[in-house]
Amino acid sequence: MASTDDDRRPKYQRIADSLREAIQSGTYGPGDRLPGENELMATHGVARMTARQALSVLKDEGVAESRKGAGVFVRAFRPLRRRGIQRLSQEQWGSGRSIWSADIENRTLTVDQVTVSEEEAPEGIGAVLELGDGDTVCVRRRRFVLDGKPVLLATSYLPTSVVAGSAITQEDTGPGGTYARLAELGYKPVHFREEIRSRMPTKGEADQLSISAGTPVILICRTAFADEGRPVEINEMTLDAASYVLEYDFDA
Repeated sequence: MASTDDDRRPKYQRIADSLREAIQSGTYGPGDRLPGENELMATHGVARMTARQALSVLKDEGVAESRKGAGVFVRAFRPLRRRGIQRLSQEQWGSGRSIWSADIENRTLTVDQVTVSEEEAPEGIGAVLELGDGDTVCVRRRRFVLDGKPVLLATSYLPTSVVAGSAITQEDTGPGGTYARLAELGYKPVHFREEIRSRMPTKGEADQLSISAGTPVILICRTAFADEGRPVEINEMTLDAASYVLEYDFDA
């Protein structure tokens, strides 16, 4: 038989494709253990490094995940559909609901690693927030964990002059979150801008999100504006790309 382009692909890629097809066909379901390195070596007549590379492809794609001491398993986590427009509507946070409630349905969300501090504004942040020399920002850092899986790291920057003494400077901002509190302070968000890009994670990000170093992350930078175009918050988010579907639904 004539050689095809597929035949000329590296062996590890062909093995990974075979495993992926088996997952898609239902041979291996969510949570099932995939053949280990020894099994792949025997079945395909390859070296251990080739078998390891094949499994790494699936882990990097977010299709599979390692469990220490147990092997590699089909990822059981259901991706989160992030509804980028509905979640930021005033109807959402203005009624005391978390913007996350537009995304998670009846799934379990927890927020941990929360820190709140007053810091000197990074140069780029200060410029966007239109701060003067010496002005500080309230910095809110936290991690979001869905169904036991870390999915998002977020760092928000708000002018200290706007939020000083408010619940925004506390770990728990209360019903409706930061945007509801800004509205109470007279800085109701009326416009949002989100910028999206992607890259590979840093080691720290990979550790915090419990992802392999080869899994990309999505970066979303959101700026919230009050009346007259005044910027009142910058939120820099790092998402596990394999855990998300980004949905934007709007009229023509």
